[in-house]
Amino acid sequence: MKMIKITLVSALMLFTASSIAQSENIIGVAAGNENFSTLVAAVKAADLVATLSSDGPFTVFAPTNDAFGKLPEGAVAGLLKPESKTALTGVLTYHVVAGKFEAAAVIDAIKANNGMFKVTTVQGGEIILSLEGAKVILTDSNGAKATVVIADVAASNGVIHAIDSVVMPASK
Repeated sequence: MKMIKITLVSALMLFTASSIAQSENIIGVAAGNENFSTLVAAVKAADLVATLSSDGPFTVFAPTNDAFGKLPEGAVAGLLKPESKTALTGVLTYHVVAGKFEAAAVIDAIKANNGMFKVTTVQGGEIILSLEGAKVILTDSNGAKATVVIADVAASNGVIHAIDSVVMPASK
């Protein structure tokens, strides 16, 4: 397991999640880690559990609870309302890429493409991946950035990379 900027407590929690990942899908792994409780609640509110439990494979850039906490006050509660389901689905699927891309492959792709690699998300928008030192950085359609803080959390249908900020698709 490759880790970037990790605390001992979160490392132990993720090692536990990773050890059961051979049989757990992305949703099962995320649900088994208290650092992703907001993400899991959002996935349930958007009715994406079945999708992210399917065969995949998927790469999920998963915002931690602290990442959701950085959003403006009331933003998460607003997105979780039934009338915001379309917007919530767009935000969540913007964090998912079809295919399994472990950290080494992501870093290789960034280096092979002059320091920036664009990926198309399941939502349809693009995220630019780059490096700052050894850290993988995501830049969303609005220019906001997130850092991968924990990489390569294995799941039976893909891989999770925890990020420290929520990335947002372009406003329409």
